[in-house]
Amino acid sequence: MKVYVLSQKKWIDLLNEIIAHCQVYAPLKKENSVDFIKVTAENSDTIYYDGNTPVTPLKAFFTPVKENVVNLKEPQQRVVIGVPNCDLAALDLMDNIYINEDYIDPCYKQNRERTIIFGKDCFQYKDTCHCTVYGIKPFIEKNCDIAMSVFEENFYLIPMNERGEEFLKKQKIDFGDPKDSLPEKLREQRDKVVDKLQEQNRELPDEKETRKGIEKSEEKLWKDYAATCVSCGACSFICPTCHCFLLIDRDNFEKVKNWDVCQFPGFARVAAGEDPLKPLHERFKYRYLCKYIYKPDMFKAIACTGCGRCIDTCIGKIDKNEVIKEACKQG
Repeated sequence: MKVYVLSQKKWIDLLNEIIAHCQVYAPLKKENSVDFIKVTAENSDTIYYDGNTPVTPLKAFFTPVKENVVNLKEPQQRVVIGVPNCDLAALDLMDNIYINEDYIDPCYKQNRERTIIFGKDCFQYKDTCHCTVYGIKPFIEKNCDIAMSVFEENFYLIPMNERGEEFLKKQKIDFGDPKDSLPEKLREQRDKVVDKLQEQNRELPDEKETRKGIEKSEEKLWKDYAATCVSCGACSFICPTCHCFLLIDRDNFEKVKNWDVCQFPGFARVAAGEDPLKPLHERFKYRYLCKYIYKPDMFKAIACTGCGRCIDTCIGKIDKNEVIKEACKQG
């Protein structure tokens, strides 16, 4: 392992160096939330490093809400800083869907290739965070170019692949001699966060138990919990793994890819008006079936990474974890 240790001042110098030739996005406070916002030399010292999940999931950088898939723009290198591991874990599924050996989405591929990702440890977490339930750690393990830990006023950078190493080498910054490992105190802090998350979610079933519970659940469960659902789609829009889209035709043979959501009425409607997901509770249940059964079967990757965004954003105050626990009781 090669670990570069930077002071706060040197990190800002590096950041300003990157900003000079790349589009840079990082978590910044926005009213009562934290979200990925474009970083400039003027606001580079206001990046929020302490939080865990920005409002916008990482997927929005690779599959934008709306994208013209015919007239692709000349790509400019982009850097996304402060990505939590729950978003990075989602790339196991997203990459398998969009750039697998059978089919490559050119738009997704271009967006992925032009983006340098700085992953970040989570030393803080929300009541809704539950990544460890699905075997995902609150610190970086894979799927990024550079892992970053912000601890005791120092920035620890670990190149995770050749691309990350080359990117750092191109910057006009003296990184000094790298260390062989992270400080013991930092590793201990990581372990503490893992322990606390496991304790917080000790009653939440894991992926296998969740699957069994959903398969054996009764219809009444889904009707009861869907009673406050308003089909707004927020849970899917904000999810790091939901990826459904519509292809909209425009003049001059242009096509625009636009996010779609299985919670919308008419999502599954076909010719002659047939709609297997017309009842609200069927659409509600479908999302759970997709995440814990259909996607793992098709792509060998779980479609929930425990970020908790869907719980945080639900207008109907539906707690996905409570639904799962109740389903497992029935099963």
